[in-house]
Formats: sequence, C-alpha cells, structure tokens
Amino acid sequence: MVVNENFGRLPSWKNLRSLRVAPVAVIIIILIVAASYGAPYIATADPLAIDSMLRLKPPSSDHLFGNDMFGRDVLTRVLYGGQISLAIGVGTAALAITVGTLVGLLGATGRLTDMLLMRLMDGVMAIPGILLAIALATIFGSGILTVIIALAVPEIPVVARLVRSLTLTLREQIFVEAAQSYGASTARLLFKYILPNALAPIAVQATYICGLAILFEAYLGFVGVGVPPEHPSWGNIVAEGRSVVLVAPHLILYPSAVIAVVVLAINLLGDSLRDMLDPRFTLPD
Repeated sequence: MVVNENFGRLPSWKNLRSLRVAPVAVIIIILIVAASYGAPYIATADPLAIDSMLRLKPPSSDHLFGNDMFGRDVLTRVLYGGQISLAIGVGTAALAITVGTLVGLLGATGRLTDMLLMRLMDGVMAIPGILLAIALATIFGSGILTVIIALAVPEIPVVARLVRSLTLTLREQIFVEAAQSYGASTARLLFKYILPNALAPIAVQATYICGLAILFEAYLGFVGVGVPPEHPSWGNIVAEGRSVVLVAPHLILYPSAVIAVVVLAINLLGDSLRDMLDPRFTLPD
C-alpha cells in the first residue's frame, strides 16, 4: 500500500537544520535539559539546605543567582526545579496528545460518536484553560501528577479537534479508499493508515502544549495550587520570591528568565516544524 507523501512525513535533521533558528532552539533545549538532569553533578549545594546566614544574599561569585529568604542557593534550586518543570511540560503534552488523538480518531468514525465527543469537547473548551486547571488542582490537591492532569485536560479538546479534522481529510485520500476496498477494518484504517499520516501536525501541536504547560505551571505555583514547596520547580521558586521581590528581585528575575528562554526555544522549534510541514514553504539556500 502506498502512503501519501504529502502527509505525516516528519522533517529530517538536514532539512530542519536549514531553518536557521531551529538549531539554536534545539541547542538551548538540550543545554537546559542537560543542566537540569545533571544538577546533582553541577550544583554545589542541596536545594533544600537552609542557611540563615545567607538569607536574601544578592548574586555573588559563590552563589551566582543569590540566595532566597531561607538562605537556599537559587541557582541550585533552578537547576533541580528544571527536572520538575520539564517533566510537567513533557508529561502534559504526552497526556493531552494521547487522549486528544484517541478522541479525535473516534470522533471521525461515525456521526453519533462525533456528535457526542465533539459536544463534550466544546463544553470543556468553553471554560478558560487556566481557570479549569486551577479548579482541578484545587479540588484534587497539589502534586506533580495532579498538575499534569490539570494542565492536560484543557488541551485535550484542541488536540481532538485537530486530529478529527485531519482524519476527515485523510479518509478521503486514495490510499485510504484503496485500503477500504481491500476490506481493512476501521481500527486498521485509523491506526495504520490515517494516524501515521497525521503525526507531523500532531508533533507541532505537542511542542506548543509543552511550552504552554511549563508557563502555566508557573501560573499555578504563583496562585499556590501548583507543585508542593518541598519539590522545587520554576513556578514555585517564582511564587516564593514574590513576597520579597522589592528587597531581592533576583529571586524572581533568574527563574523567570529561564522559563522565558525555555518556552521561547520550544515555540521556535514548533514554528520551524510548522514551516517545514507547510507545502508552500521553500527551504532557504
């Protein structure tokens, strides 16, 4: 069976490299991930170690990002916090993409299924995403898994509608009609012929959700319903520093800068992927 080459082909590294901004975004993401998960080997202090003698100390050669109100090293906390924030971003994207893809595929299989699932998705989309996330996190309590679920739920309808539209378009393609003529079952059509050809747009959506989840995790931490304080994340580091921002602005400045750089890099990578998948796009010389 011949697969339509216009759909689903993820760009090669050679093509992605020719988009000049993409390698920079990839390098930034790799460096942040390596620094976060290499924190035990890079950091010089315990992220939870309290030292009252260093309380609210400004950045110095010994503590590059300064110290917080408990004397904890901010750089160490930012490095360890990256493990939590990045895990939340990837986990949220994975959960939203998985559930949204299944809902979108099922919604395109029949009118009744489509009506029921899409109306349910419309109801979820009617609630502002951040408010829904705050409500879910408040109801089920703080925790990393709770934050992932709370951030993924508002994104599921977006993915579901995207996959549904792709499925409705792809099922009219000749290679799908040929598979139907050979007696392929609905499940085989969806998961062997349609889903592989829809992976590229789904991958672009995943980068957007990942960046948004990292940003929204900071929002949840700021309002006090995010990751528990005993687990440092970029969001709760910023939240803890808000009460002393006039005295020690470095407590918010540095973790906020890291969040901005990571989210920007992820969004730039997603934009590059989107441009690569646009049939009207031509690679630069």
